[in-house]
Amino acid sequence: MSTESLEDAIQRAGSAVELLRNAAYPAYSFPVPPEHTNWRSEQRAWRETCALLDQSHHMADLFVSGRDALELFAALGVNSFAGFKPDMAKQFVAVNPEGYFIGDGILFYLDDEQFDLVGGHYWLTEWIRYKAQLGGYRVSIERDEDSTRRDGPPKLYRYELQGPAAVSIMERVTGKPVPEVKFFHMTRFAIAGRSVRALRHGMAAQPGFELFGPWEEGEAVRAALLAAGEEFGLRQAGAKAYSTANLESGWVPSPLPAIFTGEEMAAFRRNCPADRIGSLAGSLYSPDITDYYVTPYDLGYGRIVSFDHDYVGREALEEIGRSPRRTKVTLVWNEEDVLRAIGSQFGPGLPAKYIELPKARYGRFQVDKVLRDGDWVGISMDCGYIYNEKAMISLAAVDVAVSEPGTEVVVLWGEQPNSAKPQVEPHQQMEIRATVAPAPYVQFARERYRVGSLTASGGSS
Repeated sequence: MSTESLEDAIQRAGSAVELLRNAAYPAYSFPVPPEHTNWRSEQRAWRETCALLDQSHHMADLFVSGRDALELFAALGVNSFAGFKPDMAKQFVAVNPEGYFIGDGILFYLDDEQFDLVGGHYWLTEWIRYKAQLGGYRVSIERDEDSTRRDGPPKLYRYELQGPAAVSIMERVTGKPVPEVKFFHMTRFAIAGRSVRALRHGMAAQPGFELFGPWEEGEAVRAALLAAGEEFGLRQAGAKAYSTANLESGWVPSPLPAIFTGEEMAAFRRNCPADRIGSLAGSLYSPDITDYYVTPYDLGYGRIVSFDHDYVGREALEEIGRSPRRTKVTLVWNEEDVLRAIGSQFGPGLPAKYIELPKARYGRFQVDKVLRDGDWVGISMDCGYIYNEKAMISLAAVDVAVSEPGTEVVVLWGEQPNSAKPQVEPHQQMEIRATVAPAPYVQFARERYRVGSLTASGGSS
C-alpha cells in the first residue's frame, strides 16, 4: 500500500483534477457475481416479483460506540437528530465547511450509544474518524472494509429484499404476518432459527427490507429466503443489475467528495492515503475542482437539511439554501443519439466513447457536461440503461431554470482531451440529446416510495 498522502499526490500531479482524471484505477464492479441469470430479468424482478440483492461485499461498516457517538454524528451531519433513537435509521449526509457534499450513508441506531454507518463512501468514514480524533470525542471506532480490501469475511451479511412480493416472501419465511414498520425504522424477524434485524427500505424503488446479522448466519438466511421466494418468482440480482437499482430510485451513488479545497481539508488530506481516491471520468474538464462539487440541494437532500443544531458547514448551507443554484433531475437520453453512439463502434472513423450496458459510468466519479443552447447548465453524474423502462437515463444536477420536466438539453458524452485512465480508449466526444424528467423517474418511486408503513398505504413517515 502506498504511504503517499493524498495531499502529496495532488502536489505531485499538479492539481486534483489532473490526479483524478488520469488515476490508473480499474473499472469498479460490485464484488458479487455479475449475473445469476441475466441482468435484464434481474432488473425486471424488483419491478414485477422480487429481487434478492447482496450488499455484504461492496459496502463498508463504520461501527461507532461510546458516550459521545451521537454527538459526533450530530456535529458532522446536516440531518436533524431530534427524536433519533435505537431501531431507527437515517440517510446521513456530511458536507465540508463551504457546504459542499462529502458523502452519505445509512446511519443505523443499533442500541444505546451504538451506531453503524453503512455505505461505500470511504472519504466520509475517514472524515468522521479524523474529526473524532481531532475533537477528542469519547468514542470507539471500528471500520469493517468492503470485500475488495478485507482479508476474510465481513462481520455482517446484508441483503436487500425488494419488490411487490417482498411482504409475501417475508410472511412465508417467518410464518407470521409482517408487522407495521415505518420507513427507515427497524424490526426483528426469526428466519431459519436465526434472529435477523430488518430495516424498512427501498433501494430499488420498491417495497422491501434490508436484512442483516452475523456473517456466519448469512448463508442459512439466504437459503431460507430463496426457498420461500421460489413460488413468488424471487431472483438473485448480480452486480450488473444491482448497479442500476439507484437509477430507478433516483439516488446518486458517487458524487465527487468535496475534500480538495480549504485549509481544514488540506490538513485532512495530509492524514489520508492517496491510493483510495478513485478516478474522475466524463466530459467536464475544468481546472477548478469546485466545478465538480455538488451540494445537498443538488442531490435532492434539501428536505433533510436541518438548522436545529450546529455542524460543520451549517452557515454555508444556510446561505446556499436561500436560493439553490441547481436541483436533481433524471435525463432521458435520446434513443437515436444513443444508437448513433453505439453504432459508431462499427465501420471506419474514430468512434464515440464506448457505452457499457447496463451501467455506462466508466470512472468512480462520473461528471459529464449538460448543455442548453450551447451553455453549460449542469452535470450528469450516473448513467445507465433501465430495462423496465427501455430507456437510457442519467441522474443529473441542473440549473433550476432548466429543471422543468420536458426541457430539452444535451449531455456531452466522452472526454476531450482523452485522459490516461485504463477505461478510456481513443474516441471522440458526441452530443446526446436528453429530456428532463423527475427524479425518481419511475412512477412508483415518485408516488409511493416514502408513503406510510410497509403494510399500510396511509400517512407519511
